[in-house]
Amino acid sequence: MLQQIRDRTTGLIAGFIVAIVVIPFAFFGIETFTGGGGDPVVAKVGDQKIYESQFRRQYEQRYQQLVQLMGEHFRADLLDQNRLRNAVLRDMTQEVVLRQYTEDVGYRADDGTLFEAIRTEPAFQRDGRFDTQAYRDALTRVGYTPDRYEAQLRDTIEMNQMREAVVDTAFVTDVEVRQAAQLYDQQRTLQYAIFDVARYRDRVTVADADVQAHYEQNKARYMAPERVKLAYVELALDALPPGPPPSQDVLKVLYEAEKAGRFTSQTERRARHILIGFGADKDAARKKAEALKAQIDGGADFAELAKAHSEDVGSKNQGGDLGWVRRGQMVKTFEDALFSLDKGQVSAPVETEFGWHLIRVDEIKPPVVRPFEDPAVQRELTELFQTRERQQRFQELSDRLEQLAFENAGALEPVAEALQLEVKTTDWFVRGGGTGIAANEDVIAAAFSPEVLQDGENSKPISLGNNHIVVIRKADYEAPRQKTLEEVADAVRAELIDEAARRKVAEEAQETLNAVRAGTEFQQIVSAKNGELRNPGAIRRDDTKVERAVVDAVFKLPRPAQGAASYGEAVLPDGSRAVLMLTAVTPPADPGATAGVLRQRLRDAIAGAEFSAYLKRVENSVGVEILRPPVAEAPSPEG
Repeated sequence: MLQQIRDRTTGLIAGFIVAIVVIPFAFFGIETFTGGGGDPVVAKVGDQKIYESQFRRQYEQRYQQLVQLMGEHFRADLLDQNRLRNAVLRDMTQEVVLRQYTEDVGYRADDGTLFEAIRTEPAFQRDGRFDTQAYRDALTRVGYTPDRYEAQLRDTIEMNQMREAVVDTAFVTDVEVRQAAQLYDQQRTLQYAIFDVARYRDRVTVADADVQAHYEQNKARYMAPERVKLAYVELALDALPPGPPPSQDVLKVLYEAEKAGRFTSQTERRARHILIGFGADKDAARKKAEALKAQIDGGADFAELAKAHSEDVGSKNQGGDLGWVRRGQMVKTFEDALFSLDKGQVSAPVETEFGWHLIRVDEIKPPVVRPFEDPAVQRELTELFQTRERQQRFQELSDRLEQLAFENAGALEPVAEALQLEVKTTDWFVRGGGTGIAANEDVIAAAFSPEVLQDGENSKPISLGNNHIVVIRKADYEAPRQKTLEEVADAVRAELIDEAARRKVAEEAQETLNAVRAGTEFQQIVSAKNGELRNPGAIRRDDTKVERAVVDAVFKLPRPAQGAASYGEAVLPDGSRAVLMLTAVTPPADPGATAGVLRQRLRDAIAGAEFSAYLKRVENSVGVEILRPPVAEAPSPEG
């Protein structure tokens, strides 16, 4: 069946389909690692290399996923691009490590396992069953050849085998579960005082001399990075207007050319089968299939025998029902036998790579030709003609765009005028990228290339994917420069005020702690220090009404002595401080109530830690060397 899928499927498939089928890690489909010339090596993993162009493609893919996910809320200036770049490279090196290791140690996924993953994937099903057309459509929509998809899926299954071999050995004891339940369900009685950094900012004044001194001492922090603004023209297939509707004569010619494949349904047969796997003895499996065939010939119910004996878990409970089957959905030997049978006829045992099959045809649906006059056929033909016509126009315009951009290297206006396009302009952006086309890694690279930046020439056409290309040129440029004190004075002053307020908050919190530990009553000192007293009472570890930092800190405090209290401090994300007073620790009344949930959590945590350690060992054995850390240019504090 796999070979038939390969033979009859065209198109590309994206890595996310693999993630739908099996999701062990973040895989990005690094198929081959070849390169050279001007493509620098970013990392070496064992005997394979990851090139700059490969990394840029994967970074761009991840970046665009973020843009699409966040929609109008996406802000490039708030994205930590260095962190994203490092995450992408980490995922890429990890995938190569795991591929090499699973190959070396002998993990294998056979065709049967691979097909079962494809057959049971909902994205490839219609009406709950695997459908070749659904599979073909999914591949065509998103991006890989079937061979590449199946190879990537096979790799993923093999890596899952390795992962499961480690994580499935993790276990926890009853004693560990009971101890965890005692801790997890424990309650702690808390009072605390908040010293809010925002309330202290108004108490701080910063002299102009301090602002100037801080600026002079930290000038390197107040550099404006080089930035560029681009002019560009873009050509997109989707933006091309449809051409005039074709005549009936043209549609008729197109109909005749497409009739056999597009407008004629395939012969379909509703089939049942009984699968007997080869097991350890192929001849014994064949004899069992022959014995079942004899029972059927003697009047036994095919469906009941399938329920009792078939080893196809996907169909046995339905009496072996495979639904409607077209040519191209099954392996050749199965298909040849199926389409040689008459209605109600049962085959002799048929051998495939999965075992021996008994096949019965329940119904036969002959092919149907949709007529030319059918309005739906007319619409489909018109859409097909216009799509092909637009694709041809796009290709012609693309070639013309490349020629005109080269012939008019010093300007875009003649290009735009000749092709009836608009010259557009980006916002300012730095080497880390921006929004719109400036988020594309290839556009960024071209924008800061010598040809565009220094020579002032048009770029070559740059593909943005999906039949969308742009030609860019420099519209404006600013070199890196030192920002003046006047530009950054407000930001420097705010920074100094915040630092002083945080120091004051830390002092107040420490003085409060010292006082209560020396015997001063908690509410008294908090009132004297103008702290905000809060009294949540008994809280659990999963409390959501108290700040997370406070919860984490109070459950780390020592158990207070009888009639006494334990004191501590928590630092909140904004620099505010909380002084904590723990007065009681109450064990759970029924520690076994959450034992089931905790057992699974503990096991998952242990399994994760064990696999992380194992993965580190694998990386060390394979060898990972980062040659060019993917660092984006960091913007200045003021952007």
